[in-house]
Amino acid sequence: MRDDVYPVTGTHIWYYFICKRELWLMMHSIAPDQEDENIDIGRFLHDYYSKRGKEEVDIGSGKIDRIKKVGNELVVQEIKKTSRFKESSYFQLLFYLEQLKQMGIKAKGELLFTEEKTKEQVELTDENREKLLEAVKDIQTYAKLPVPPSPKKIKFCNRCAYRDYCWAGED
Repeated sequence: MRDDVYPVTGTHIWYYFICKRELWLMMHSIAPDQEDENIDIGRFLHDYYSKRGKEEVDIGSGKIDRIKKVGNELVVQEIKKTSRFKESSYFQLLFYLEQLKQMGIKAKGELLFTEEKTKEQVELTDENREKLLEAVKDIQTYAKLPVPPSPKKIKFCNRCAYRDYCWAGED
C-alpha cells in the first residue's frame, strides 16, 4: 500500500458505514467467508440483473448497478436486497454521484430495495457531500492502520461473512 492517498471505492464507502474493522479487512484484501449465505445472495442478484441485460457500469472507483435517462436527466440506480444497510447504501450512491460530478456528469440517484419493493430518491447536496468527503478522508486514515481495529459487537455481526474471523472462540 502506498504511503500517500489510498484510492477509495464505493465498496469502501459501503463498509465504512457498517463496520470499520470489516472495512480494514476488505481494504487489505482479506477475503470474507466465500460460503456465507449473504455473499451467495449478492452474487445471485448480480447474476439476475446481468442476465436481464442490466450490466453494471464501471466508473473506475466503483460499479454502478444501473444508469437510465429520464427526460434530460441521468439517474443512477443502486440496487440492494433490503434497506437494512440504508445509510451505507445512501453514502455509496452519493459517492458515485460525486465521482460522476467530478467527471462533469450531473446525475440524480435512486436506491432500490428489491425485497421491500421500494425506491428512494438521492441527490448530492453541499451538506451530504461534506459528510461524504469526511468519510473518504477517514477511510484513508483507516487504510494506513497497521492492524485492524478491535472487533465491536454490533447488530450486523451475526450475518457478517467475517464473523468467524472476529468472534471465533468467543461466547
